[in-house]
Amino acid sequence: MSDQAFALDRPINTSIAHLDMARRVACLKQFGSHSMAFSTMQPDMSYFEVPGMGYVAYARHWGMRFALADPVCAPHHREMLLDRFLAEYPNAMFVQVSKPVVDHLHRRYGYYGTQFGSESKVDLANWSLRGAKKQVIRTAINQARNQGIEIRETGFNSDAKRISEAWIRTRRCKNNEIRFLIRPMLIDYREGTRYFYAYHHGEAVGFVFFDPIYQNGKLISYVPNISRSSANFKQGLWYALMVHAMEVFKAEGVPYLDLGLVPLMLADGVEPQESRLLRSTMSVIRERMDFLYNFKGLEFAKSRFQGVVEKTYCCHRNAMPGLAMFAMFRLTRII
Repeated sequence: MSDQAFALDRPINTSIAHLDMARRVACLKQFGSHSMAFSTMQPDMSYFEVPGMGYVAYARHWGMRFALADPVCAPHHREMLLDRFLAEYPNAMFVQVSKPVVDHLHRRYGYYGTQFGSESKVDLANWSLRGAKKQVIRTAINQARNQGIEIRETGFNSDAKRISEAWIRTRRCKNNEIRFLIRPMLIDYREGTRYFYAYHHGEAVGFVFFDPIYQNGKLISYVPNISRSSANFKQGLWYALMVHAMEVFKAEGVPYLDLGLVPLMLADGVEPQESRLLRSTMSVIRERMDFLYNFKGLEFAKSRFQGVVEKTYCCHRNAMPGLAMFAMFRLTRII
């Protein structure tokens, strides 16, 4: 490893950790334009950094390394940072990355770049509740209003843990909070995050937490990363919370809202660099293993907002990275 690049794979003292955090935060605010950039700050991540350039965030599981999202750096440094990372960890897998990352890894290293899911972005300046597909959103807002739901933005508070623990017990992944692909609810670094709660007769019954997205030192978007609701008020409450937050962001001049990842929401066509075998396997998982995760439900909910859909990918060495995919699902606690 060169003296200009280093991987933070080991325990370090507190003072150095604070300096490392400050450096990554500065980088995040300058180049954190990927929807998962803020999630690279979640606990238990490791970092490969090149001072003055940026970093790659990754997690380790079963001796494998899984890089999360695009490198946090200037676009013209992206390929160089990827090259240095792979020189140190040549068998790393990349999860939820953009097409420019795919193209470089495929062209230079022969990686497969297989679609992993989709994201969508909503132009807030032109956002409205008009349209047939938004009827379900309008209905949800009316139901929340009729039930006496009040939505307010406040700080992080103890209601979140209570609601979250009850909510998790109702989910397919019971007793486990998904991590890595979704950052944990409790994190040390929270700067720029926004918290919207739904209240019923003064009691919090649901919430959506938003993480910031940056570009060139400016906030350009938010992404909803954590959402929970009481079992008694789950029907449509998410829609009402989302629309309230979107109206707030729109009034503030935020350009767009990134709705975040919809795992296994796949386009019909297969691109040349994709693994057909892995695509077929993921299609089977989506269609027949809904007990693992509510893939279709999430796709339906986010599609109601009629955003511009973009593909997101995973990059892998082998045509069928069975063990690596299993390890990643274990890492995320989906299985």
